[in-house]
Amino acid sequence: MAGNKKEAWQARAAIFLISQCITLFGSTLVQMAVVWYATMETASGAWVAAFTVCAYVPQFLFSLPGGAWADRYSRKALIIGADAAIAAVTLAMVFMLPLYTAQRARLVALLGMSTLRAIGAGIQTPAVNAVLPGLVPPKQRMRYNGINAAMQAAVQFAAPAVAAAVFSLGTLASTLLIDVATAAVGIALFAPMRLPQPIPGSSSAPAGIKAGIRYALKNRRIARWLLLHGLFTFLCVPAGFLSGLFVRRTFGDTYWHLTAAEVAGFAGMAAGGAAMSCLGKRAGGAAVLPYALAAFGTFAVAMAAAQGFALYIALMFGYGAALSAAQASLTTLLQQEAEESMQGRVFGLAGALYAAFLPAGMAAFGPLCDAVPLRALMAFSGGALFLLAAFAFAAARLPSCRPGQ
Repeated sequence: MAGNKKEAWQARAAIFLISQCITLFGSTLVQMAVVWYATMETASGAWVAAFTVCAYVPQFLFSLPGGAWADRYSRKALIIGADAAIAAVTLAMVFMLPLYTAQRARLVALLGMSTLRAIGAGIQTPAVNAVLPGLVPPKQRMRYNGINAAMQAAVQFAAPAVAAAVFSLGTLASTLLIDVATAAVGIALFAPMRLPQPIPGSSSAPAGIKAGIRYALKNRRIARWLLLHGLFTFLCVPAGFLSGLFVRRTFGDTYWHLTAAEVAGFAGMAAGGAAMSCLGKRAGGAAVLPYALAAFGTFAVAMAAAQGFALYIALMFGYGAALSAAQASLTTLLQQEAEESMQGRVFGLAGALYAAFLPAGMAAFGPLCDAVPLRALMAFSGGALFLLAAFAFAAARLPSCRPGQ
């Protein structure tokens, strides 16, 4: 009987992760498509920053209520509803693209699509992050977060190659249609699943948001992990999110160069996630996080100094591996520290911080890299990540507010 229960939760966790990876594949294609389109058409850091800001500011605004709704209502309904709405917006853009013949008008329309998709992501992401702790036993969470990171990275590893092929053989509209198809498949897989229901809250959504903020501020470890999450996201921008511009300006302006850099990064993320899944039972997130951040900073500085494209690609692989290790550690730490009834709101806060700090980083570093060498910005961010590693080490030494943690 125990064996059947074990197999049941493992099967549910596997189906859930697979369904979300399928929808992630389509979402990644769209994100790459619009950013690559802006990069190749304009070669402007300001335009790339504008797409990132429009993709994440609405997510910031909706992550907090989305987290409260995830603790109050059906997480399954929120995930499927958001997925379906995002697919509908994308399909509408496919039919509207021929109407925008001028380049600027098309870019503005794509910015609008990114904004609407980000609203859906803000509602969906806290619910997705809050589901896994209910499916997986506490001692297995580090392992499954590593598996999740590896699966997502594998999907993102394949996405650049597919995006390059679609761009070479098809059109931007073809890429958008792939996202609609993957959303339909992901929903079909996920819809029959039965999920553990969240503990119902007694307050309305706005009060739930306030309760979540108070809860996070009261728990010093959660507050520090969330702050670290935001700062880490901000410092990822120069070497990570502006890598396409760096490659174009430094090594070449073909889709092959962009694809090679993206594939190397995601291959590293897959390797880092796999390593975390193996370490899951032997090392906790608090033990791994400082070293992952220090490695991340080291690779950022080395990438800034790289002169050859082959060396840059190898360093990008290591950068991706360190990124997965840091993300899986942070996710596990938040899952361990937050109570079940507050998981949605804690991850809503995490999503809001991500959606706030990423566009803040793009708004700061994007236009700045048109005036200051991007190598210098990458080296600066790498050095700052060493300070974050020290911050993570100090935060890990704080006592937990949860019994048994």
